[in-house]
Amino acid sequence: MRSGGVPEVHYARSGDVSIAYQLVGDSPRDLVFVPTFSNLVYPWWNEDFQTFYERLGAFARLILLDKRGTGLSDRPRDLGTLETRIDDIRAVLDAAGSRTAILLGTGEGGQICTFFAATYPERTQALILYGTPARAVREHDYPFGPTSERWRELVREVRERWGEREYFEQQAREAYGATAADELVDWYVECQRFCASPGAAVAFYRSYGDTDIRDVLQTVRVPTLVLYRQWNRDQSLDLAARIPVAQAMELPGDDRTIIYGEAPREIERFLAEAPAAGLVSNRVLTTVLFTDIVGSTEHALSLGDSGWSELLTRHRTAVRRQLARFRGTEVDTAGDGFFATFDGPARAILCAGEVMADAHELGLSVRAGVHTGECDLSGEKVAGVAVHIGARVAAEAGAGEILVSRTVKDLVAGSGLEFDDRGVRDLKGVSESWRLFAVRSPGSLTLGSTSD
Repeated sequence: MRSGGVPEVHYARSGDVSIAYQLVGDSPRDLVFVPTFSNLVYPWWNEDFQTFYERLGAFARLILLDKRGTGLSDRPRDLGTLETRIDDIRAVLDAAGSRTAILLGTGEGGQICTFFAATYPERTQALILYGTPARAVREHDYPFGPTSERWRELVREVRERWGEREYFEQQAREAYGATAADELVDWYVECQRFCASPGAAVAFYRSYGDTDIRDVLQTVRVPTLVLYRQWNRDQSLDLAARIPVAQAMELPGDDRTIIYGEAPREIERFLAEAPAAGLVSNRVLTTVLFTDIVGSTEHALSLGDSGWSELLTRHRTAVRRQLARFRGTEVDTAGDGFFATFDGPARAILCAGEVMADAHELGLSVRAGVHTGECDLSGEKVAGVAVHIGARVAAEAGAGEILVSRTVKDLVAGSGLEFDDRGVRDLKGVSESWRLFAVRSPGSLTLGSTSD
């Protein structure tokens, strides 16, 4: 262990939350490190971490950050969804004057980096992942990780024991070995205590257990390196196989938490061989929202052409107001329906809920469908299978109902949104069946932190 100088801590504003970050090195190439839990100060008091940071800072300007709810960043009531947390990364990049960056994520931090890379490929030079699962919890078609029952036990243990010395000492011995020096264990205990509060840790693990990025992985189009060790080999190779442009590299040793050691050398080698930044297609991860008025023909016949035209104009004005509020982009308006895109699914759902509330005040009933997938963006045009799926999901919705695909449900963990399973549906014109979910109580959705 050695104590070195701690770099200056800066803050970036992301909505109404301040995100703490540090800058290390002066290379023209930027690398953002997003771990599972962090505290910007404590790693600098650990020799291995300090060496790891310095080696990364030798070939890139290293950008370190504490995610919202952790470390030196603000600790709001909600930790936010994946889309909120990629907003935080974007805010840090903007504050640091970074146009594009390499994203290095470990554990859950790797899931955030993956979502960012798929959504903003134009700002991502490369993606590097270590210890990141496609999902944290085992499922019938995913044989890795603990069972859902075991995960609930882990969350319960976090709730009851987070902060206790004995709890963190046990973690340290598992991570660094039974013979780890007492000084190292002491450092680990204090670092964990200052990374997150018990409440934040519980919220984090609940959200982590509900998140599934398998559908996102296939949309990643930037050069990707998946680092792993023997203990998580199969899960990591599964992750790499789901990314079209990924390489996989095994690191020596069996350390279960830290990627120092040979990692910087392998990262530098990979970056030297990876394609130059900017060589990405117009295919990006996008959330599509379709809405239309139920019973519009009956309304038109009842009100007459003039009355219906006036009501439709008021409805369209209300929809556009909500699109602006939730950062949606209007793509097309056909008759009484809207097609819009968003850079995050939770915002699309909340927007749909507000559209329905506004429509109800006008005496109208609206149905909506939301899907997240890879779209082709060419100017103002948006195309691709994801668009067709989104339209078909909306067609399955009933009056006053927001239907979403399974992909959307898996990506909004931490939003507070709840869903009712509507079963597997065969969508017209779509080759595969999709499990759909209805947003529970769509007329009473709350904004939480997803509108930041």
